[in-house]
Amino acid sequence: MDFKPLITLLAIVNPLAIVPFFIHYTQGFSRKQRQRTVLISSISAFAVIATCALIGLQILEFFSISLASFQVGGGMLLLTSALSMLNARPAEAKATEQEVSDASSRTSIAVVPLTIPLLTGPASMSTVVIYADQAKTFLQHAALVGYGVVVALATALCFALAEPIARGLGQTGINVMTRLMGLILAALAVEVMANGLIKLFPALAG
Repeated sequence: MDFKPLITLLAIVNPLAIVPFFIHYTQGFSRKQRQRTVLISSISAFAVIATCALIGLQILEFFSISLASFQVGGGMLLLTSALSMLNARPAEAKATEQEVSDASSRTSIAVVPLTIPLLTGPASMSTVVIYADQAKTFLQHAALVGYGVVVALATALCFALAEPIARGLGQTGINVMTRLMGLILAALAVEVMANGLIKLFPALAG
């Protein structure tokens, strides 16, 4: 297990791109409420990634979905996310107006929409499941779960420093970062789809 899953996850989650959303949703929060939101959203992001890494394949088996089909579908989803990022939009920014309105009226918006779907949506979930299939040993599965810890720590750091980051980078800087991550994600998406297609249609391998 190399660092490709970690790079892919960081590209999809891209907590820097979610900083403006965090600032928007936590307007009027006290310091303690904001810290609680940071903690809950980080733990929730880890929980989603760890769950997909540990039992994601079992869920596919329950629904009789082949991994090759899931790779092609997941790759298409990653490519769609990458295209959104190339347009300087967060990969997982799929919250509806109703979700945003509901979340704004709650005491805590850490889980919805900050964690799901802004941080860990379908693209990140499918990515973890695909890499979980490639993990053959306990240590490789542990590494995948460990990458979830890294993503959670990166999320906590970005959210905790949200206002200084937003002031330092500005919207232009955040957009540039999002586009760069989108380009990396697009290349990884094509590779995931290619592997799935070769499994479904072995003749493509030549």
